[in-house]
Amino acid sequence: MRLFPNPAGNGTLFFDNLTSPEGAAVAYDPGTQSFVCDTPFCANRDLIGCNWVSSAPGAICTACAMTTLSPDPSMPGVFENWAGAEAAKRWVLTNLRQWNWFCPDDTGPRPVFHMLAEGARPVVMGHAQGVVTISIEETDHVLRTQRREALDERYRTMIGHMRHEIAHMLWWRLSILPDFLEAFRALFGDERSDYADALARHYNDGPPGDWQDHYLTPYASAHPHEDWAETTAHLLHLVDLTDSFLAAGLSGPDLPGPTWDPYQEPDPSKTTSVAATIAVGINHVNRSMGLQDLYPFVLAEPSRRKLDFVHHWLRGGPSPGSA
Repeated sequence: MRLFPNPAGNGTLFFDNLTSPEGAAVAYDPGTQSFVCDTPFCANRDLIGCNWVSSAPGAICTACAMTTLSPDPSMPGVFENWAGAEAAKRWVLTNLRQWNWFCPDDTGPRPVFHMLAEGARPVVMGHAQGVVTISIEETDHVLRTQRREALDERYRTMIGHMRHEIAHMLWWRLSILPDFLEAFRALFGDERSDYADALARHYNDGPPGDWQDHYLTPYASAHPHEDWAETTAHLLHLVDLTDSFLAAGLSGPDLPGPTWDPYQEPDPSKTTSVAATIAVGINHVNRSMGLQDLYPFVLAEPSRRKLDFVHHWLRGGPSPGSA
């Protein structure tokens, strides 16, 4: 993610800023990819801290408009958790706009979000026919950590959930393209295999013993759909990690210069290698503070080929011609 000039004075703004260093109210304009202070703000600004612009006074922004089912406001902690989920959604949508997904020129369907608070039973997150269901409770660090440890996961964040579930929606859109499915099945397997049986087998038996030689995560081994979603999420992790590192003015002897844009790089292997170099370095720094590795995953050759495949189809954008 980039850092942004301050429209109200000096200094730099971060993507989630609501005010400038001088205390001026600012908002992010996804159309110009910049912060402004003289445009109507999203009507959800005071409710859930949305910092995007809107098209007219009293209107919600384009990101909030994608949420067609919002959580029950009477439930405890709902607004804080909802705000965190929406912030993660805005971040991931902005990542994908770098490849022209869900921008004004994209004539295909946008994802529809159901943001749900949990009651007596957990919310099952997932995607179906363009609808992404999210449990906003997962913004709670304690609950998320408990679930990560119970499922023996190496990484679990709300941004990660958004990337994974939106990835399913992207597959749904790409699956209509004539060359996509055949190429997908050759690399990931046949997604027409029974999904419910595959998940039941995964949760009962666990991943294969050699999963790390073929998949990025244990869950990716459950079914081709999940392999795609995990791989797509990881591609977005790696590209955004690299973009954010360079935007912060950091560098290294084996890294491209500050003007290099990983979103525009046509060679996916170069982007993956640069991201892996950055991740190894930050993993080392994190360990000095007793923190979890930033990117605790191994990029085996089969996983790299899958990352290249996803990069080809996502960087091509929503136009079949450019893909």
